[in-house]
Amino acid sequence: MEKSKDPLHGITLQTIIEQLVDFYGFDTLAEFVNIKCFKDNPSVKSSLTFLRKTDWARKKVEELYIRTLPKLNK
Repeated sequence: MEKSKDPLHGITLQTIIEQLVDFYGFDTLAEFVNIKCFKDNPSVKSSLTFLRKTDWARKKVEELYIRTLPKLNK
């Protein structure tokens, strides 16, 4: 079976957010992706709720995750 070339394949949005928060923290995340759920009383749960409904914001978070992957895998 061929492995997917998509770096997001099989990764949940929750996993993406948790790994980014662990790596950057919400303050830095809010600088990279300027959305309210990372700034005002941030939590993984509130971020998930917002990002599941907001395609453009989810896309930005996914792009950041893909750029961050090489650093996460060290």
